[in-house]
Amino acid sequence: MISEPSRHCTVELQALPSRIGQVRRIISAQLRYWHLDPLIDHAALGVTELLTNVHRHAQPDKSCTVEIELLLERLTVSVHDHDPRLPTVRDADDSSTSGRGLALIAAVSESWGVRPRGGAGKIVWFTLPAPSLFAVQPPHSVYGATTDGPFDLSGIMSPEGVQPSVARSVSGPDGPGAADRR
Repeated sequence: MISEPSRHCTVELQALPSRIGQVRRIISAQLRYWHLDPLIDHAALGVTELLTNVHRHAQPDKSCTVEIELLLERLTVSVHDHDPRLPTVRDADDSSTSGRGLALIAAVSESWGVRPRGGAGKIVWFTLPAPSLFAVQPPHSVYGATTDGPFDLSGIMSPEGVQPSVARSVSGPDGPGAADRR
């Protein structure tokens, strides 16, 4: 049996507001590189929420590690910090300006959780189902690639014995329409 290889990316940082956007862009770029574009929005949202929690709540420092790992068609995003206190999901009312981060992660992810690191902090993680990397993609129609365009030639009047033709553009080394300019 051939096993599917794991893909892994780690970023160490201080969870400061200026760094959160940078990490979100790094995660997005990595997912594009892995051809997991459909996961970018949910992964970026989740990592933003987790890093914001580290920035607001973690003690004694704001240093943390973000990891993303693709294994067996599951993307796991985790944030490790040095604060041993475990987060709790709060019931935020309509007028609250914060307190919805973990509920948001629960809403957009397949699963999530918290793991203590034996007095050395904790790991907060969530998973997203990855689209199959080997799924057959439906063919995309490209205008002009296999058609003559949106032309209905049935009503064209032409002299007897002459078939109507369709104008086509040919692009060569001189660029589109170069033959027309000569």
